[in-house]
Amino acid sequence: MASGTASTSLPLETYDRVDIPLIDTHIHLDSYSLADQESIASALAMGNVQYIITVSMNLPSCKRNLELSRIYGDSIKPAFGYHPEQPLPSPDETEELLRWMENHVQDMVAVGEVGLPYYARLEAESAGHSWDNAPYIELLERFVAFAKKHDKPIILHAVYEDADTACDLLEAYGIARAHFHWFKGSRDTLDRMAASGYHISFTPDILYEEEIRDIARMYPPQLVMTETDGPWPFEGPLQGQTTRPEMTALAAAAWAELQGISEQEARRQLYRNAARLYGL
Repeated sequence: MASGTASTSLPLETYDRVDIPLIDTHIHLDSYSLADQESIASALAMGNVQYIITVSMNLPSCKRNLELSRIYGDSIKPAFGYHPEQPLPSPDETEELLRWMENHVQDMVAVGEVGLPYYARLEAESAGHSWDNAPYIELLERFVAFAKKHDKPIILHAVYEDADTACDLLEAYGIARAHFHWFKGSRDTLDRMAASGYHISFTPDILYEEEIRDIARMYPPQLVMTETDGPWPFEGPLQGQTTRPEMTALAAAAWAELQGISEQEARRQLYRNAARLYGL
């Protein structure tokens, strides 16, 4: 997830060519500017986006996402957690976050975004620094246990070999409803995830990233969803545009083409998958 936004966007009708609703299953709405938060939330119906799941970075992020759901209503579904690609919280901060989540469990659609710091670890190791992943795994286990206790879906930032570690924890706790967002990894790991019924989601980079397109061809259609991970900016035909939830229409259209099905059929499937996972 990136903190900045691009400066332009296309008209909503550029994206929405099919009258079947969309769900953006992973966006950081609180990370946009206040003006963009209002613009995005106010334009969801016009863009035929029925729901967005806004994931959290830390406790202040959780609080803001809850506030946004109360300001803008039922279309905004907050998820609460701690993003792994940042320094670990202190023990006191972890306990404060989990207590707050306990107190707001009825307000959250899922636990997330949580996971393991693949990119931070890679950067540290590339620079010759030592890295201890054990505390991050311990923190992830706390969130997995929370999801199990409260029967909530869990939204995971876990790619490549980190996904196998996450799967170990999910299996140990008997978690069935897991969402690996913007996943990248091996065929063996994908097969393991699919066998467990775990969901993945595709961003608009499915338009131009061959690694993602290959995954989209092979993963079971009943376990696939769309997301933007906004405000992360995209390349290719979306270069320089502000990432918005209606861009999920482009991901859906690209997935339809890779599956050899109509956009209508694809969007019905993608909507059903997300609605089932998140109880929408």
